[in-house]
Amino acid sequence: MNFDDKVVLITGASRGIGRACAERFAAHGARIAIHYHRNRQAAEKTLAGLPKRDHLLVQAEMGDAESLRHMVETVIREMGGLHILVNNAGIFEDHPLPRLSYDDWQAAVQRILTTNLIGASNVTYCAARHMMAHGGGRIITISSRTAFRGKPEAPLYAASKAALNAMSQSLAVALAPYGIFIGIVAPGVVATDMATLDLAGPSGDSIRSQSPMGRVAAPEDVAYAAAFLASEGAEYMTGTIIDVNGASYLRS
Repeated sequence: MNFDDKVVLITGASRGIGRACAERFAAHGARIAIHYHRNRQAAEKTLAGLPKRDHLLVQAEMGDAESLRHMVETVIREMGGLHILVNNAGIFEDHPLPRLSYDDWQAAVQRILTTNLIGASNVTYCAARHMMAHGGGRIITISSRTAFRGKPEAPLYAASKAALNAMSQSLAVALAPYGIFIGIVAPGVVATDMATLDLAGPSGDSIRSQSPMGRVAAPEDVAYAAAFLASEGAEYMTGTIIDVNGASYLRS
Protein backbone atom coordinates (compact mmCIF):
# COMPACT_ATOMS: atom_id res chain seq x y z
CA MET A 1 0.00 0.00 0.00
CA ASN A 2 1.86 3.03 -1.29
CA PHE A 3 -0.01 6.32 -1.10
CA ASP A 4 2.95 8.64 -1.61
CA ASP A 5 1.71 12.12 -2.54
CA LYS A 6 -1.93 11.00 -2.67
CA VAL A 7 -4.44 13.41 -1.13
CA VAL A 8 -7.00 11.61 1.02
CA LEU A 9 -10.11 13.32 2.41
CA ILE A 10 -11.54 11.46 5.41
CA THR A 11 -14.86 12.61 6.79
CA GLY A 12 -15.37 12.27 10.53
CA ALA A 13 -11.62 11.94 11.06
CA SER A 14 -11.44 13.52 14.51
CA ARG A 15 -11.71 10.18 16.33
CA GLY A 16 -12.54 6.49 16.07
CA ILE A 17 -12.51 4.83 12.67
CA GLY A 18 -11.81 8.12 10.90
CA ARG A 19 -8.72 8.77 13.00
CA ALA A 20 -7.48 5.22 12.44
CA CYS A 21 -7.96 5.67 8.69
CA ALA A 22 -5.98 8.93 8.79
CA GLU A 23 -3.16 7.19 10.64
CA ARG A 24 -3.13 4.22 8.26
CA PHE A 25 -3.08 6.26 5.04
CA ALA A 26 -0.55 8.75 6.41
CA ALA A 27 1.75 5.92 7.51
CA HIS A 28 1.87 4.88 3.87
CA GLY A 29 2.73 8.32 2.54
CA ALA A 30 -0.63 10.03 2.01
CA ARG A 31 -1.43 13.65 2.75
CA ILE A 32 -4.62 13.78 4.79
CA ALA A 33 -7.51 16.23 4.82
CA ILE A 34 -9.02 15.71 8.29
CA HIS A 35 -12.70 16.62 8.32
CA TYR A 36 -14.50 17.48 11.54
CA HIS A 37 -17.81 19.08 12.43
CA ARG A 38 -17.62 20.64 15.91
CA ASN A 39 -14.75 19.02 17.78
CA ARG A 40 -11.70 20.87 16.46
CA GLN A 41 -9.68 19.84 19.50
CA ALA A 42 -10.15 16.15 18.66
CA ALA A 43 -9.30 16.85 15.00
CA GLU A 44 -6.10 18.58 16.08
CA LYS A 45 -5.26 15.49 18.14
CA THR A 46 -5.63 13.38 15.01
CA LEU A 47 -3.38 15.81 13.15
CA ALA A 48 -0.76 15.74 15.90
CA GLY A 49 -0.56 11.95 15.65
CA LEU A 50 0.25 11.87 11.93
CA PRO A 51 3.71 11.84 10.40
CA LYS A 52 4.82 15.39 9.73
CA ARG A 53 3.56 16.15 6.26
CA ASP A 54 1.38 18.69 4.54
CA HIS A 55 -1.94 17.69 6.16
CA LEU A 56 -5.04 19.89 6.47
CA LEU A 57 -7.96 20.37 8.86
CA VAL A 58 -11.32 21.08 7.21
CA GLN A 59 -14.61 21.83 8.93
CA ALA A 60 -18.04 21.14 7.48
CA GLU A 61 -21.59 20.28 8.55
CA MET A 62 -22.63 16.97 6.97
CA GLY A 63 -26.21 18.18 6.66
CA ASP A 64 -25.26 21.35 4.76
CA ALA A 65 -24.74 20.74 1.05
CA GLU A 66 -22.95 24.03 0.44
CA SER A 67 -20.67 23.49 3.42
CA LEU A 68 -19.64 20.13 1.98
CA ARG A 69 -19.03 21.54 -1.49
CA HIS A 70 -16.87 24.27 0.02
CA MET A 71 -14.94 21.64 2.00
CA VAL A 72 -14.10 19.58 -1.09
CA GLU A 73 -13.16 22.70 -3.05
CA THR A 74 -10.91 23.81 -0.19
CA VAL A 75 -9.11 20.47 -0.11
CA ILE A 76 -8.55 20.55 -3.87
CA ARG A 77 -7.31 24.13 -3.80
CA GLU A 78 -5.11 23.90 -0.72
CA MET A 79 -3.70 20.42 -1.32
CA GLY A 80 -3.49 20.45 -5.10
CA GLY A 81 -6.08 17.78 -5.84
CA LEU A 82 -8.06 14.90 -4.38
CA HIS A 83 -7.27 11.25 -5.09
CA ILE A 84 -9.12 9.28 -2.39
CA LEU A 85 -12.30 9.95 -0.42
CA VAL A 86 -13.17 7.96 2.69
CA ASN A 87 -16.84 8.44 3.59
CA ASN A 88 -16.75 7.75 7.30
CA ALA A 89 -18.75 10.46 9.08
CA GLY A 90 -21.97 9.23 10.60
CA ILE A 91 -24.11 9.24 13.70
CA PHE A 92 -25.83 6.49 15.65
CA GLU A 93 -28.63 6.73 18.17
CA ASP A 94 -31.31 4.35 19.37
CA HIS A 95 -34.75 5.25 18.04
CA PRO A 96 -37.10 2.30 18.72
CA LEU A 97 -40.34 2.87 16.84
CA PRO A 98 -42.63 1.44 19.57
CA ARG A 99 -41.42 4.03 22.07
CA LEU A 100 -41.19 7.15 19.87
CA SER A 101 -43.82 9.76 19.17
CA TYR A 102 -44.38 10.65 15.54
CA ASP A 103 -42.60 13.99 16.04
CA ASP A 104 -39.59 12.25 17.59
CA TRP A 105 -39.55 9.78 14.70
CA GLN A 106 -39.52 12.64 12.20
CA ALA A 107 -36.63 14.27 14.05
CA ALA A 108 -34.68 10.99 13.98
CA VAL A 109 -35.31 10.65 10.24
CA GLN A 110 -33.89 14.11 9.64
CA ARG A 111 -30.82 13.69 11.86
CA ILE A 112 -29.78 10.20 10.82
CA LEU A 113 -30.55 10.13 7.11
CA THR A 114 -29.33 13.67 6.54
CA THR A 115 -25.94 12.94 8.08
CA ASN A 116 -25.36 9.31 7.17
CA LEU A 117 -26.82 9.18 3.67
CA ILE A 118 -27.46 12.60 2.19
CA GLY A 119 -24.23 14.09 3.54
CA ALA A 120 -22.16 11.18 2.26
CA SER A 121 -23.87 11.36 -1.14
CA ASN A 122 -23.09 15.07 -1.46
CA VAL A 123 -19.41 14.62 -0.56
CA THR A 124 -19.26 11.73 -3.02
CA TYR A 125 -20.75 13.85 -5.79
CA CYS A 126 -18.29 16.70 -5.30
CA ALA A 127 -15.28 14.39 -5.04
CA ALA A 128 -16.33 12.26 -8.01
CA ARG A 129 -16.82 15.25 -10.29
CA HIS A 130 -13.25 16.34 -9.58
CA MET A 131 -11.92 12.81 -10.07
CA MET A 132 -13.77 12.45 -13.38
CA ALA A 133 -11.90 15.45 -14.75
CA HIS A 134 -8.51 14.49 -13.30
CA GLY A 135 -7.79 10.90 -14.19
CA GLY A 136 -9.88 9.00 -11.67
CA GLY A 137 -9.61 8.12 -8.00
CA ARG A 138 -10.93 5.97 -5.19
CA ILE A 139 -14.05 6.35 -3.03
CA ILE A 140 -14.30 4.21 0.09
CA THR A 141 -17.50 4.08 2.14
CA ILE A 142 -17.69 2.90 5.72
CA SER A 143 -20.94 0.97 5.99
CA SER A 144 -22.06 -1.45 8.71
CA ARG A 145 -23.05 -5.03 9.42
CA THR A 146 -26.47 -3.62 10.29
CA ALA A 147 -27.15 -3.04 6.58
CA PHE A 148 -27.59 -6.83 6.34
CA ARG A 149 -28.35 -7.94 9.89
CA GLY A 150 -30.72 -5.12 10.80
CA LYS A 151 -30.90 -3.13 14.03
CA PRO A 152 -34.36 -3.33 15.65
CA GLU A 153 -33.71 -0.44 18.04
CA ALA A 154 -32.12 1.69 15.29
CA PRO A 155 -33.87 0.90 11.99
CA LEU A 156 -33.09 4.24 10.37
CA TYR A 157 -29.37 3.77 11.02
CA ALA A 158 -29.53 0.35 9.37
CA ALA A 159 -31.48 1.81 6.48
CA SER A 160 -28.92 4.58 5.98
CA LYS A 161 -26.12 2.03 5.74
CA ALA A 162 -28.05 -0.22 3.36
CA ALA A 163 -28.74 2.79 1.16
CA LEU A 164 -25.04 3.71 1.19
CA ASN A 165 -24.23 0.21 -0.04
CA ALA A 166 -26.74 0.49 -2.88
CA MET A 167 -25.51 3.93 -3.87
CA SER A 168 -21.87 2.89 -3.76
CA GLN A 169 -22.40 -0.24 -5.83
CA SER A 170 -24.44 1.70 -8.39
CA LEU A 171 -21.64 4.27 -8.63
CA ALA A 172 -19.08 1.50 -9.04
CA VAL A 173 -20.77 0.73 -12.36
CA ALA A 174 -21.34 4.34 -13.35
CA LEU A 175 -17.86 5.64 -12.54
CA ALA A 176 -15.56 2.79 -13.57
CA PRO A 177 -15.29 4.18 -17.12
CA TYR A 178 -13.79 7.33 -15.56
CA GLY A 179 -11.18 5.39 -13.61
CA ILE A 180 -13.00 5.87 -10.30
CA PHE A 181 -13.21 2.74 -8.18
CA ILE A 182 -15.49 2.19 -5.21
CA GLY A 183 -14.95 0.12 -2.08
CA ILE A 184 -17.27 -0.53 0.86
CA VAL A 185 -16.25 -1.68 4.33
CA ALA A 186 -18.97 -3.13 6.58
CA PRO A 187 -17.76 -3.51 10.18
CA GLY A 188 -19.62 -5.10 13.03
CA VAL A 189 -19.32 -3.53 16.48
CA VAL A 190 -16.16 -1.42 16.69
CA ALA A 191 -14.43 -0.32 19.88
CA THR A 192 -15.06 3.41 19.45
CA ASP A 193 -16.73 6.05 21.61
CA MET A 194 -20.04 5.08 19.99
CA ALA A 195 -19.88 1.61 21.56
CA THR A 196 -18.14 2.42 24.85
CA LEU A 197 -21.21 2.27 27.09
CA ASP A 198 -22.49 -0.98 25.60
CA LEU A 199 -19.09 -2.68 25.76
CA ALA A 200 -18.53 -1.59 29.37
CA GLY A 201 -22.04 -2.52 30.49
CA PRO A 202 -23.85 -5.77 31.28
CA SER A 203 -24.16 -6.65 27.57
CA GLY A 204 -20.43 -6.23 26.88
CA ASP A 205 -19.50 -9.91 27.15
CA SER A 206 -22.45 -10.90 25.01
CA ILE A 207 -21.43 -8.44 22.30
CA ARG A 208 -17.84 -9.66 22.30
CA SER A 209 -18.96 -13.28 22.17
CA GLN A 210 -20.78 -12.66 18.87
CA SER A 211 -17.40 -13.25 17.23
CA PRO A 212 -15.53 -16.55 17.70
CA MET A 213 -12.49 -14.33 18.24
CA GLY A 214 -14.05 -13.12 21.48
CA ARG A 215 -13.65 -9.43 20.73
CA VAL A 216 -15.08 -6.60 18.69
CA ALA A 217 -13.24 -4.85 15.89
CA ALA A 218 -10.58 -2.27 16.60
CA PRO A 219 -10.72 0.91 14.50
CA GLU A 220 -7.42 -0.21 12.97
CA ASP A 221 -9.10 -3.36 11.58
CA VAL A 222 -11.52 -1.19 9.63
CA ALA A 223 -8.79 1.22 8.50
CA TYR A 224 -6.73 -1.64 7.09
CA ALA A 225 -9.65 -2.78 4.90
CA ALA A 226 -10.27 0.78 3.72
CA ALA A 227 -6.63 1.26 2.74
CA PHE A 228 -6.57 -2.10 0.97
CA LEU A 229 -9.59 -1.23 -1.17
CA ALA A 230 -8.03 2.14 -2.03
CA SER A 231 -4.67 0.66 -2.98
CA GLU A 232 -3.24 0.23 -6.46
CA GLY A 233 -4.10 -3.24 -7.72
CA ALA A 234 -7.53 -3.45 -6.09
CA GLU A 235 -9.31 -1.82 -9.04
CA TYR A 236 -11.09 -5.00 -10.16
CA MET A 237 -12.70 -5.25 -6.75
CA THR A 238 -14.74 -2.12 -7.41
CA GLY A 239 -18.21 -2.42 -5.90
CA THR A 240 -17.03 -5.00 -3.36
CA ILE A 241 -18.25 -4.98 0.23
CA ILE A 242 -15.68 -6.27 2.71
CA ASP A 243 -17.11 -7.54 5.99
CA VAL A 244 -14.96 -6.70 9.03
CA ASN A 245 -16.97 -8.40 11.75
CA GLY A 246 -14.86 -11.28 13.05
CA ALA A 247 -17.29 -13.88 11.62
CA SER A 248 -20.05 -12.50 13.85
CA TYR A 249 -22.34 -12.33 10.82
CA LEU A 250 -21.74 -14.43 7.73
CA ARG A 251 -23.46 -13.97 4.39
CA SER A 252 -23.01 -15.51 0.96
